[in-house]
Amino acid sequence: MPRRQIGQEALFQDAPKRSSLDEIEGLIDWAPVEAALDIVHSAPRGEASWPPLAMFRALLLAVWHDLSDVRLAEALDDRATFRRFCGFARTEPTPERTAFVRFRRELLRHGLDEALFAEITDQLKARAVTVKTGTLVDATVVGSASEGDGEARWSGHRSRKAIHGYKAHVGADADTALVEKVAVTPGNAHDGRSGHMALPDAPGDVFADSAYRGRFFAGAVAAKGGTPRVVATSVWAKSDPASQAEAARWLAERNGAIHRVRCRIEKIFGTWKRSYGFRRMRWRGLAKARLQTCLTAVAYNLKRTLNILTPA
Repeated sequence: MPRRQIGQEALFQDAPKRSSLDEIEGLIDWAPVEAALDIVHSAPRGEASWPPLAMFRALLLAVWHDLSDVRLAEALDDRATFRRFCGFARTEPTPERTAFVRFRRELLRHGLDEALFAEITDQLKARAVTVKTGTLVDATVVGSASEGDGEARWSGHRSRKAIHGYKAHVGADADTALVEKVAVTPGNAHDGRSGHMALPDAPGDVFADSAYRGRFFAGAVAAKGGTPRVVATSVWAKSDPASQAEAARWLAERNGAIHRVRCRIEKIFGTWKRSYGFRRMRWRGLAKARLQTCLTAVAYNLKRTLNILTPA
């Protein structure tokens, strides 16, 4: 299938000023990513398609800058740093918004969302993670694209308004806060029954809040070779005041140690929602929600690794 040739002329007559995108481009070997994308052909019948690696990088730009397809097409046409990151020369045409729709459809058709996330994450972990000591596991509710999304579900909470959407389950390295595994379920899924899907292999100590109490999650952690460190809500003690006070002190110390580590995952969700537009799913359906989550995790991991490796 024919593909367009891009980058056939210099972007600038003078040497361009380097940006953080140039640093991100050098973080990993993109050849395996390009090889995985080789099966993608996202053009109308009879037309040459845009290079899939350029399209994939454009989707990362959309996450980093919280851009819709329309805004992404405009920014890619206008911004030199965006063009250079994707491989487009200065005077070349760039994809229109419908090209991104077709490209995402092809990614899902070939099931490449999780494969690309795994390939990039493995490379980044090899650079940033020295010794694996623990894993953070949690979930966040993300609103659906519309209440007409039949695969989303209502997620209730005693202290806030119910949300119609999905749950993004995340497992992250406890030291570097790099996301190692993601899973997406309807919004009414129970954390303790779904959290095992976000467990990486050999997770070490697994830090989680009280929603993950119970034998099911503990068994899943043990099966992966890890040790659950889950916030407890109560502890048995004798009925006399001294025993009750000692039990309360022990519980507070134990939970405090877990919370001090577990809270790091809240910064991940905060970055995703505050900076990457992850407050609401952009498209309908569980498969597209998973794609958005994987793209967000890849974009976050690239920026996070750059911060880790850049001297303060």
